[in-house]
Amino acid sequence: MSIETEIWTTLKVLTWTTGYLTEKGVENARREAEWLLCEATGLDRMGLYLNFDKPLQDDELTAYRSMVARRGKREPLQHILGSQEFDGLEFIVTRDVLIPRFDTETLLEEAVRQAPRARTVLDIGTGSGCIAVALAQRLPQAAVTAVDLSPDALAIARRNAERNNAQIEFLLGSFFQPVSERSFDLIVSNPPYITSADLADLQPEVRDFEPRLALDGGTDGLDAYRVLAAEAPRYLEPNGWLLLEIGAGQDKDVAGLLADAGFDAIVTVPDSAGIIRVVGGQWHAV
Repeated sequence: MSIETEIWTTLKVLTWTTGYLTEKGVENARREAEWLLCEATGLDRMGLYLNFDKPLQDDELTAYRSMVARRGKREPLQHILGSQEFDGLEFIVTRDVLIPRFDTETLLEEAVRQAPRARTVLDIGTGSGCIAVALAQRLPQAAVTAVDLSPDALAIARRNAERNNAQIEFLLGSFFQPVSERSFDLIVSNPPYITSADLADLQPEVRDFEPRLALDGGTDGLDAYRVLAAEAPRYLEPNGWLLLEIGAGQDKDVAGLLADAGFDAIVTVPDSAGIIRVVGGQWHAV
Protein backbone atom coordinates (compact mmCIF):
# COMPACT_ATOMS: atom_id res chain seq x y z
CA MET A 1 0.00 0.00 0.00
CA SER A 2 1.69 3.20 -1.11
CA ILE A 3 0.70 6.23 0.93
CA GLU A 4 2.84 8.70 -0.99
CA THR A 5 1.45 8.66 -4.54
CA GLU A 6 -2.11 7.35 -4.37
CA ILE A 7 -5.31 8.70 -2.96
CA TRP A 8 -6.78 6.11 -0.64
CA THR A 9 -10.49 6.49 -0.12
CA THR A 10 -12.36 4.52 2.51
CA LEU A 11 -13.71 2.06 -0.06
CA LYS A 12 -10.36 1.62 -1.79
CA VAL A 13 -8.61 0.95 1.52
CA LEU A 14 -11.22 -1.59 2.58
CA THR A 15 -11.07 -3.40 -0.76
CA TRP A 16 -7.29 -3.63 -0.71
CA THR A 17 -7.16 -4.73 2.92
CA THR A 18 -9.81 -7.40 2.44
CA GLY A 19 -7.73 -9.00 -0.30
CA TYR A 20 -4.50 -8.70 1.69
CA LEU A 21 -5.91 -10.25 4.86
CA THR A 22 -7.59 -13.02 2.87
CA GLU A 23 -4.22 -13.92 1.34
CA LYS A 24 -2.76 -14.08 4.86
CA GLY A 25 -5.38 -16.62 5.93
CA VAL A 26 -7.53 -14.30 8.04
CA GLU A 27 -11.18 -15.34 8.23
CA ASN A 28 -13.87 -12.65 7.90
CA ALA A 29 -11.29 -10.40 6.27
CA ARG A 30 -13.78 -7.72 5.16
CA ARG A 31 -15.34 -7.40 8.60
CA GLU A 32 -11.94 -7.20 10.27
CA ALA A 33 -10.78 -4.58 7.77
CA GLU A 34 -13.80 -2.50 8.77
CA TRP A 35 -13.12 -2.89 12.50
CA LEU A 36 -9.52 -1.81 12.04
CA LEU A 37 -10.55 1.20 9.96
CA CYS A 38 -13.14 2.18 12.57
CA GLU A 39 -10.33 2.18 15.13
CA ALA A 40 -8.05 4.28 12.91
CA THR A 41 -10.69 6.87 11.95
CA GLY A 42 -12.92 6.98 15.01
CA LEU A 43 -15.97 6.22 12.86
CA ASP A 44 -18.48 3.44 13.38
CA ARG A 45 -19.33 1.03 10.57
CA MET A 46 -22.22 3.19 9.38
CA GLY A 47 -19.82 6.13 9.28
CA LEU A 48 -17.51 4.16 7.02
CA TYR A 49 -20.33 3.41 4.60
CA LEU A 50 -21.38 7.05 4.52
CA ASN A 51 -17.79 8.07 3.72
CA PHE A 52 -16.79 5.51 1.09
CA ASP A 53 -15.49 8.21 -1.27
CA LYS A 54 -13.68 10.24 1.36
CA PRO A 55 -9.86 10.11 1.28
CA LEU A 56 -8.18 9.11 4.52
CA GLN A 57 -6.03 11.64 6.34
CA ASP A 58 -2.32 10.88 6.46
CA ASP A 59 -2.37 10.12 10.20
CA GLU A 60 -5.40 7.84 9.78
CA LEU A 61 -3.74 5.95 6.94
CA THR A 62 -0.48 5.59 8.86
CA ALA A 63 -2.26 4.20 11.92
CA TYR A 64 -4.36 1.89 9.80
CA ARG A 65 -1.39 0.62 7.83
CA SER A 66 0.38 -0.33 11.07
CA MET A 67 -2.63 -2.24 12.37
CA VAL A 68 -3.15 -4.09 9.09
CA ALA A 69 0.51 -5.15 9.06
CA ARG A 70 0.11 -6.60 12.57
CA ARG A 71 -3.05 -8.46 11.60
CA GLY A 72 -1.32 -9.80 8.51
CA LYS A 73 1.17 -11.45 10.86
CA ARG A 74 -1.86 -13.10 12.50
CA GLU A 75 -1.71 -11.08 15.68
CA PRO A 76 -5.23 -11.34 17.13
CA LEU A 77 -7.60 -8.54 16.23
CA GLN A 78 -8.45 -8.17 19.92
CA HIS A 79 -4.82 -7.47 20.80
CA ILE A 80 -4.63 -4.79 18.12
CA LEU A 81 -7.87 -3.15 19.22
CA GLY A 82 -6.99 -3.73 22.88
CA SER A 83 -10.29 -5.16 24.05
CA GLN A 84 -12.97 -7.80 23.61
CA GLU A 85 -16.66 -7.84 24.49
CA PHE A 86 -18.00 -10.52 26.83
CA ASP A 87 -21.54 -10.62 28.17
CA GLY A 88 -22.09 -7.06 27.01
CA LEU A 89 -19.01 -5.77 28.87
CA GLU A 90 -15.67 -4.62 27.47
CA PHE A 91 -12.48 -6.33 28.66
CA ILE A 92 -8.88 -5.28 28.17
CA VAL A 93 -6.85 -8.08 26.57
CA THR A 94 -3.11 -8.54 26.15
CA ARG A 95 -0.75 -11.44 25.55
CA ASP A 96 -0.94 -12.18 29.27
CA VAL A 97 -4.52 -13.49 29.16
CA LEU A 98 -6.79 -15.61 27.04
CA ILE A 99 -9.11 -13.62 24.82
CA PRO A 100 -12.69 -14.02 26.13
CA ARG A 101 -14.75 -16.25 23.86
CA PHE A 102 -18.47 -16.24 23.22
CA ASP A 103 -18.52 -19.97 24.07
CA THR A 104 -17.58 -19.14 27.65
CA GLU A 105 -20.89 -17.33 28.11
CA THR A 106 -22.37 -20.84 28.31
CA LEU A 107 -20.49 -21.29 31.60
CA LEU A 108 -21.72 -17.94 32.84
CA GLU A 109 -25.35 -18.68 32.00
CA GLU A 110 -25.24 -22.09 33.67
CA ALA A 111 -23.64 -20.65 36.80
CA VAL A 112 -26.45 -18.12 37.13
CA ARG A 113 -29.06 -20.79 36.44
CA GLN A 114 -27.74 -23.31 38.98
CA ALA A 115 -26.72 -20.89 41.73
CA PRO A 116 -28.81 -17.71 41.42
CA ARG A 117 -28.63 -17.05 45.18
CA ALA A 118 -24.95 -17.83 45.67
CA ARG A 119 -23.39 -15.68 48.36
CA THR A 120 -19.78 -16.71 47.72
CA VAL A 121 -18.22 -17.42 44.32
CA LEU A 122 -14.73 -18.60 43.37
CA ASP A 123 -13.25 -18.34 39.87
CA ILE A 124 -10.16 -20.53 39.40
CA GLY A 125 -7.77 -19.36 36.67
CA THR A 126 -9.51 -16.04 36.13
CA GLY A 127 -7.26 -14.78 33.31
CA SER A 128 -8.79 -11.55 32.00
CA GLY A 129 -11.35 -11.70 34.81
CA CYS A 130 -14.24 -11.89 32.35
CA ILE A 131 -16.10 -14.68 34.17
CA ALA A 132 -15.56 -13.18 37.63
CA VAL A 133 -16.58 -9.69 36.52
CA ALA A 134 -19.66 -10.91 34.66
CA LEU A 135 -20.72 -13.00 37.65
CA ALA A 136 -20.26 -10.03 39.96
CA GLN A 137 -22.63 -8.11 37.69
CA ARG A 138 -25.13 -10.96 37.36
CA LEU A 139 -25.07 -11.95 41.05
CA PRO A 140 -24.81 -8.63 42.89
CA GLN A 141 -25.41 -10.29 46.26
CA ALA A 142 -22.33 -12.51 45.88
CA ALA A 143 -18.80 -11.93 47.14
CA VAL A 144 -16.61 -12.98 44.21
CA THR A 145 -13.03 -14.23 44.61
CA ALA A 146 -10.77 -14.78 41.59
CA VAL A 147 -7.50 -16.75 41.59
CA ASP A 148 -4.76 -16.99 38.99
CA LEU A 149 -1.22 -18.35 38.90
CA SER A 150 0.00 -15.47 36.74
CA PRO A 151 0.65 -12.08 38.36
CA ASP A 152 0.49 -10.45 34.92
CA ALA A 153 -2.94 -11.94 34.28
CA LEU A 154 -4.16 -10.76 37.68
CA ALA A 155 -3.01 -7.24 36.86
CA ILE A 156 -5.19 -7.27 33.73
CA ALA A 157 -8.11 -8.79 35.65
CA ARG A 158 -7.91 -6.04 38.26
CA ARG A 159 -8.01 -3.40 35.54
CA ASN A 160 -11.05 -5.07 34.02
CA ALA A 161 -12.83 -5.17 37.36
CA GLU A 162 -12.18 -1.46 37.84
CA ARG A 163 -13.27 -0.73 34.29
CA ASN A 164 -16.59 -2.48 34.88
CA ASN A 165 -17.14 -1.31 38.47
CA ALA A 166 -16.96 -4.83 39.89
CA GLN A 167 -15.85 -5.48 43.47
CA ILE A 168 -13.74 -8.64 43.33
CA GLU A 169 -11.09 -10.16 45.59
CA PHE A 170 -8.07 -11.17 43.49
CA LEU A 171 -5.57 -13.71 44.84
CA LEU A 172 -2.32 -15.02 43.38
CA GLY A 173 -1.72 -18.76 43.47
CA SER A 174 -2.42 -22.20 42.07
CA PHE A 175 -5.89 -23.73 42.22
CA PHE A 176 -7.23 -23.61 45.80
CA GLN A 177 -3.98 -22.75 47.57
CA PRO A 178 -4.85 -19.05 48.10
CA VAL A 179 -8.27 -19.84 49.67
CA SER A 180 -7.25 -22.46 52.24
CA GLU A 181 -9.88 -23.03 54.96
CA ARG A 182 -12.58 -21.18 53.03
CA SER A 183 -15.70 -22.48 51.31
CA PHE A 184 -17.95 -21.27 48.50
CA ASP A 185 -21.46 -21.72 47.18
CA LEU A 186 -20.23 -21.73 43.59
CA ILE A 187 -16.87 -22.58 42.02
CA VAL A 188 -16.31 -21.98 38.31
CA SER A 189 -13.30 -22.48 36.08
CA ASN A 190 -12.28 -22.36 32.44
CA PRO A 191 -9.03 -24.30 32.82
CA PRO A 192 -6.49 -25.24 30.13
CA TYR A 193 -7.89 -28.20 28.18
CA ILE A 194 -5.90 -28.52 24.94
CA THR A 195 -3.65 -31.56 24.78
CA SER A 196 0.06 -30.78 24.67
CA ALA A 197 0.38 -32.54 21.32
CA ASP A 198 -2.35 -30.40 19.75
CA LEU A 199 -0.84 -27.04 20.67
CA ALA A 200 1.30 -26.91 17.52
CA ASP A 201 -1.80 -27.29 15.33
CA LEU A 202 -3.68 -24.33 16.78
CA GLN A 203 -4.36 -21.23 14.70
CA PRO A 204 -1.41 -18.81 14.80
CA GLU A 205 -3.54 -16.26 16.65
CA VAL A 206 -3.83 -18.70 19.55
CA ARG A 207 -0.57 -20.65 19.34
CA ASP A 208 1.73 -17.66 18.96
CA PHE A 209 -0.03 -14.93 20.95
CA GLU A 210 -2.04 -16.41 23.82
CA PRO A 211 -0.41 -17.68 27.04
CA ARG A 212 0.59 -21.34 26.90
CA LEU A 213 -0.07 -21.61 30.63
CA ALA A 214 -3.75 -21.06 29.91
CA LEU A 215 -3.86 -23.50 26.99
CA ASP A 216 -1.82 -26.60 27.81
CA GLY A 217 -3.97 -29.20 29.56
CA GLY A 218 -1.33 -31.93 29.59
CA THR A 219 -1.07 -35.21 27.72
CA ASP A 220 -4.83 -35.80 27.53
CA GLY A 221 -6.01 -32.25 28.24
CA LEU A 222 -7.47 -33.25 31.61
CA ASP A 223 -4.72 -32.37 34.10
CA ALA A 224 -6.56 -29.39 35.60
CA TYR A 225 -9.88 -31.23 35.75
CA ARG A 226 -8.38 -33.99 37.88
CA VAL A 227 -7.21 -31.42 40.42
CA LEU A 228 -10.48 -29.47 40.37
CA ALA A 229 -12.67 -32.56 40.77
CA ALA A 230 -10.57 -34.01 43.57
CA GLU A 231 -10.03 -30.83 45.59
CA ALA A 232 -13.22 -28.82 45.06
CA PRO A 233 -15.35 -30.77 47.60
CA ARG A 234 -13.21 -29.40 50.44
CA TYR A 235 -14.01 -25.86 49.34
CA LEU A 236 -17.73 -26.17 48.60
CA GLU A 237 -20.59 -25.40 50.92
CA PRO A 238 -23.25 -28.13 51.20
CA ASN A 239 -25.28 -28.14 47.96
CA GLY A 240 -22.62 -26.00 46.32
CA TRP A 241 -21.89 -26.23 42.60
CA LEU A 242 -18.71 -26.83 40.62
CA LEU A 243 -19.08 -25.77 36.97
CA LEU A 244 -16.33 -26.19 34.39
CA GLU A 245 -15.84 -25.18 30.78
CA ILE A 246 -14.46 -28.03 28.69
CA GLY A 247 -13.12 -28.69 25.22
CA ALA A 248 -15.12 -30.46 22.53
CA GLY A 249 -15.46 -34.17 23.25
CA GLN A 250 -14.28 -34.02 26.87
CA ASP A 251 -17.72 -34.18 28.49
CA LYS A 252 -17.77 -37.90 29.32
CA ASP A 253 -14.28 -37.87 30.82
CA VAL A 254 -14.90 -34.78 32.94
CA ALA A 255 -18.33 -35.98 34.05
CA GLY A 256 -16.67 -39.24 35.09
CA LEU A 257 -14.09 -37.38 37.16
CA LEU A 258 -16.85 -35.50 38.97
CA ALA A 259 -18.86 -38.65 39.60
CA ASP A 260 -15.79 -40.46 40.93
CA ALA A 261 -15.16 -37.53 43.31
CA GLY A 262 -18.66 -37.84 44.74
CA PHE A 263 -20.54 -35.12 42.90
CA ASP A 264 -24.12 -35.73 41.89
CA ALA A 265 -26.79 -33.90 39.89
CA ILE A 266 -24.15 -33.83 37.14
CA VAL A 267 -25.06 -31.59 34.22
CA THR A 268 -23.70 -31.28 30.68
CA VAL A 269 -24.58 -28.10 28.80
CA PRO A 270 -24.20 -27.41 25.06
CA ASP A 271 -23.14 -24.12 23.57
CA SER A 272 -25.01 -22.39 20.75
CA ALA A 273 -23.39 -24.74 18.22
CA GLY A 274 -24.63 -27.82 20.08
CA ILE A 275 -21.19 -28.78 21.42
CA ILE A 276 -21.11 -29.77 25.09
CA ARG A 277 -19.20 -26.86 26.59
CA VAL A 278 -19.91 -27.06 30.33
CA VAL A 279 -19.87 -29.94 32.80
CA GLY A 280 -20.78 -29.49 36.43
CA GLY A 281 -21.96 -31.18 39.57
CA GLN A 282 -23.48 -30.42 42.94
CA TRP A 283 -21.79 -31.35 46.18
CA HIS A 284 -23.84 -32.81 48.99
CA ALA A 285 -21.77 -33.15 52.15
CA VAL A 286 -21.83 -36.60 53.77
